[in-house]
Amino acid sequence: MTILQIKNLHVSVDTEQGVKEILRGVDLTLRSGETHAIMGPNGSGKSTLAYTIAGHPKYTVTEGEILLDGEDVLAMSVDERARAGLFLAMQYPVEIPGVSVSNFLRTAKTALSGEAPALRSWIKDLRSAMEDLKMDSGFTERNVNEGFSGGEKKRHEILQLELLKPKIAVLDETDSGLDVDALKIVSEGVNRAKSNTDLGVLLITHYTRILKYIKPDFVHVFVAGKVAEEGGPELADRLEAEGYDRYLKA
Repeated sequence: MTILQIKNLHVSVDTEQGVKEILRGVDLTLRSGETHAIMGPNGSGKSTLAYTIAGHPKYTVTEGEILLDGEDVLAMSVDERARAGLFLAMQYPVEIPGVSVSNFLRTAKTALSGEAPALRSWIKDLRSAMEDLKMDSGFTERNVNEGFSGGEKKRHEILQLELLKPKIAVLDETDSGLDVDALKIVSEGVNRAKSNTDLGVLLITHYTRILKYIKPDFVHVFVAGKVAEEGGPELADRLEAEGYDRYLKA
């Protein structure tokens, strides 16, 4: 079993007004096969947590630790974190001009496993995953995220998830910008990856609509850089009905 442990995490970022503390002592433990939903209002630190786990240089950890199976994640480079089994699906995936989707995916798979996958089985797996995500076969020849719609970018993120088979996936507002059909397709992809590999999922979202398709085991409410409340799926239902006002007032 894989365990991601976040202990007393404090994270700051440099702004024009000076150093600003975003996360103020976050504790969270995620295990294989579990889905944790991170919810909260804008500016509460949800995406900061995602990018800190992934190793974005913009964010500075001033206190606390992140451990993956007991290993110090903060001491790892970004590529070492990926090879250790961490995966980030970004809210705003970046474009990579001149690099085709097919080359990008196979290069990433090779970097993770240490050797290039057998071509015949790789093509079979790629085609199967794309069919499940209802992606056109010509998609692989396009440059990564260049000219993609919002839905295409998110499907490409989940295509990576299914093919690269990480241990822990951090999904940063994967539901943003998706229509109802795309939301269902993307959610089904996450559920497939989870059932096939016992993936642990950290799902960051504002809204409960994605939680109708990806059922959380635990819900954590972030407010002002801290976990204000934790609970099961029923907490998400309460947030849907009541919103975040009572946390903000407190």
